Amino acid sequence: MIKNLLHRGLPALALSVLPLLATAVPAHAVDGQERFASSFTVSAVRESGSLFDGIDRIPAAPESREGYVRTAFKHWNAGAIADDGCNTRAEVILEEAVERPEVAPGCKLAGGKWFSPYDDTWVTAASGLDVDRLVPLAESWDSGASAWTAKRREAYANDLATPTSLIAVTAKSNRAKADKDPAEWMSPAAEYACTYVTGWVETKLRWGLAADDREREALLGLAEDCPGATVSYETAP
Repeated sequence: MIKNLLHRGLPALALSVLPLLATAVPAHAVDGQERFASSFTVSAVRESGSLFDGIDRIPAAPESREGYVRTAFKHWNAGAIADDGCNTRAEVILEEAVERPEVAPGCKLAGGKWFSPYDDTWVTAASGLDVDRLVPLAESWDSGASAWTAKRREAYANDLATPTSLIAVTAKSNRAKADKDPAEWMSPAAEYACTYVTGWVETKLRWGLAADDREREALLGLAEDCPGATVSYETAP
C-alpha cells in the first residue's frame, strides 16, 4: 500500500531500516478504496523506500517453471488462530469483511459484505470470493520458491503476517488474473493499480523473490503512473 508521498525528482532515497512497533487495526473505508490495514501486531525492523528503489532492489533473474506443481505449497493450513476452526483462507475473508458475516460451527459463513478492489465490485456472499496470493504460487516458484524447503513454501502460501500477501477478491477477477505477473495482467480497476504494483513489489522483497527483464520493465512502466509511491516491508523469516 502507499504509505506516504515522496517525489522521484528528489535525490535517490536509499532503502532505510526503520524500527517499527505497531498494533494495527482493521480499517474498512466506506468507499471501498482502502480496504484494510494490517491486522497483526509486529515488533520488528521494517525496510522502506520509494517504489522505484524497491523495484531496483528486486533480484534480477530469468524465470523457470520447470517442476512446478501446485501441491508443492501446502495450503490452506490452520491459519493464525489454530483453534478457531477457520483455515487461512477463511481468516482472510473474515478479516477483510466490511460487514462481518455470521460464523457457524465448522467456520460456515453466512451473510457479510466485502469489496473486491481488483474489479471495484461489492460481494455479499463469501462463496463469491477467492483468496488470491498477490504474487501467485506459480510466479513465486518461477522466481525463487522452487529452491525453498516445503516448510517455507507453506509459510508463503499462508502468509497472514502482512496485508499485501493474501487478498479476498471476486472469483471472476482472480481467475482472470490466474498466475500472471504485471507484464501480463493488471487490475481493471484503474484506481487500484498503484496499490497493486506496490503490494507486488513489497511481496517480492519480503520473500526475496526475483523478477525477469519483462516483469521489471512492466513494473517500472507502471510505477511512472504512481508518483511518490513507496514500499514498506518486513523480510520474511
